[in-house]
Amino acid sequence: MRLLYFAAHQLWPLTSGNRLRDYYLARELAKRTSVTFVEMCHPGEKPSRLPVDCKFEEIISLKKGTGYTPNKIVRGIVGPVPLTVLNYFQSGSASRLASLLARRRFDTIQVEGVHLSKYLPMIQSAPIPPAILIDWHNIESELMSQYSGYQSVWPKKLLATRTASLLERTENSLLEGCATHTVPSAREREKLLVRGPLAKFHVIPNGVDTVLFSPDAIAELQRAAGGSVPRRSILFVGSMDYHANIDAVCWFAREVWPAIAQKHPELEFKVVGRRPCSAVRRLASDRVRIIGTVEDVRPFYASAIAVVVPLRVGSGTRLKILEAMAAGVPIVSTSLGAAGIDATHNVHLLIANTNGEIVAALEQIVSSGETSSRLTMAARDLVLRRYDWVAVGEELFRIHTNLAGPTRKPVTES
Repeated sequence: MRLLYFAAHQLWPLTSGNRLRDYYLARELAKRTSVTFVEMCHPGEKPSRLPVDCKFEEIISLKKGTGYTPNKIVRGIVGPVPLTVLNYFQSGSASRLASLLARRRFDTIQVEGVHLSKYLPMIQSAPIPPAILIDWHNIESELMSQYSGYQSVWPKKLLATRTASLLERTENSLLEGCATHTVPSAREREKLLVRGPLAKFHVIPNGVDTVLFSPDAIAELQRAAGGSVPRRSILFVGSMDYHANIDAVCWFAREVWPAIAQKHPELEFKVVGRRPCSAVRRLASDRVRIIGTVEDVRPFYASAIAVVVPLRVGSGTRLKILEAMAAGVPIVSTSLGAAGIDATHNVHLLIANTNGEIVAALEQIVSSGETSSRLTMAARDLVLRRYDWVAVGEELFRIHTNLAGPTRKPVTES
């Protein structure tokens, strides 16, 4: 079987949740069949250079056009195509994709979300069209609608509202035109089934490398760096150019952190994630550290007494929670932040939604070693059983195998 994996972003380095999901899913598929990975690079980005253990048949780098140009913004307001979809489309990349499909036959293609929807006509018009699987990292129309709801600058609010409406229309077209879909949790499946009752959905959860993020691996990393460090930080991990994370960090730093900082002068709040925007950078102080991009996030888990996930908007499931669970760090999360993960309050993590609840939950972890140990042991057991990438990848491979046959004759390996 030959499989084409088409992602809307560069694959490497692993600086976002989208990249993590695509890298690990594609790597697991490549252990089992032939995988050609197509990535889209922003202007100025160089093609990905992956570790040698990634057994892809080929990596093809397409160019993503410049986003949010005046022309695209106008078209996104008055035209039928969402601005965020226009941002990912480039005619030269479409021609290269069509050429690839003309010279090489694939049994299946995994398309990563609604942002690549303008490329579907090229895929469907291939000499022998591959069976299409749409992988939903999030419900993008839902995210954009949430963003428009709390946006106070009226031009941005108008554009976000219009984009959310067009995204929902485009998503509905995907549900009608593509038979098979994967979603990260049952929550997304139930919501999309209402809109596309004839579509077939499979839950393929986000996962975690339970070996790489094991407490033993992190301890060995610390020994190599000269010894362990005390756990004196409250940690947030996530891409800091993503509006849901920006909102979460700014709210926590301004509304929640002061009460914790006053009671625990030994603690600091650390924010780790790529491209922190100006609003996040302005939060920096002697006890609020904005770290930015890091090559390896594990040392930050090693020095964290707790991970906080104070999300108020969002969709999908948070890889940051699964990483913390695997690393043995207790978690305090809002209900939305933990949505889609089969975790139970006060068993695997602490759920807290208001300022006072988050302060109390963090205080419980900081002051009680028994609570911390109990939560981390149960959480580590959960990710080993349910969220290891190996098991997740095996389930995704079965879906592709069924999609490729028996009505479709598989491509024989040359």
